[in-house]
Amino acid sequence: MALWTFFGLTQGKATTPWPRRGEADGQEDVLGMPRYAPDQCRDGCADCAAVCPTEAIAPRADAAGGIVPSGITVDYGRCVVCQLCTEACPTGALSPSHDWAFGVRRREDLVWSETPAPEAAPAPGQRAFRRSLHIRHVDAGSCNGCESELQALNNPFYNLHRLGIFFTPSPRFADLLLVTGPVTHAMRAPLRATWEAMAEPRWVMAIGTCAVSGGIAAGGYACGTGLDGVLPVDLYLPGCPPNPAAIIAALLTFQGRAPQRVQGGRHGE
Repeated sequence: MALWTFFGLTQGKATTPWPRRGEADGQEDVLGMPRYAPDQCRDGCADCAAVCPTEAIAPRADAAGGIVPSGITVDYGRCVVCQLCTEACPTGALSPSHDWAFGVRRREDLVWSETPAPEAAPAPGQRAFRRSLHIRHVDAGSCNGCESELQALNNPFYNLHRLGIFFTPSPRFADLLLVTGPVTHAMRAPLRATWEAMAEPRWVMAIGTCAVSGGIAAGGYACGTGLDGVLPVDLYLPGCPPNPAAIIAALLTFQGRAPQRVQGGRHGE
């Protein structure tokens, strides 16, 4: 014990001051969601859509359902951040970026739009949890990638407790239900039972592309297409998996302690 105490004193404090101050979020040079520049799209080109494994990218259609010669639709709620589209794009319309904070209150804010709607305000009651928030996590069929990132939230570097945010083993004490995985058919009933065991007011957050839209496994024989239609979702965070800093940013957005960085699929600093 004396050795570890001495080691701790010599090394100093390991916890980052981010997001309260500084930029040491632990995600330096980490690739995020591809950035879309529609003015660089080439007519008739759909190379990016052809390689997208989750149909996050598709040729643009008109009101009648016909294919428009130029442009694509980009749904970041389906994106697994594989970067295949950036490698296949011949013009740079889709390029790598470091945009990883994609927590949004409305599902439509994850779809790229030429005219983004204004940021949605927190729902009534969410601001009551600005000082203390208790979370019940449910794995609804995840590959455990998201769980690995969630575990990192309580390591010495991120130390989630310093922000007044805690995980609880019981839904009876939880304010927020955090769900990972595509919501397999076998997990629908346990997930619903967990939500019903929570006291009002209760909130739901979809963490990871699987929970947002089903991800790679969407529509399979055992899988659903995410939380929509199963539980009311108050905040969506895509990613495969979203990194710990992205999860923290999303939680602070939920509480109203940080602004939402994405509107209409456009990431702003």
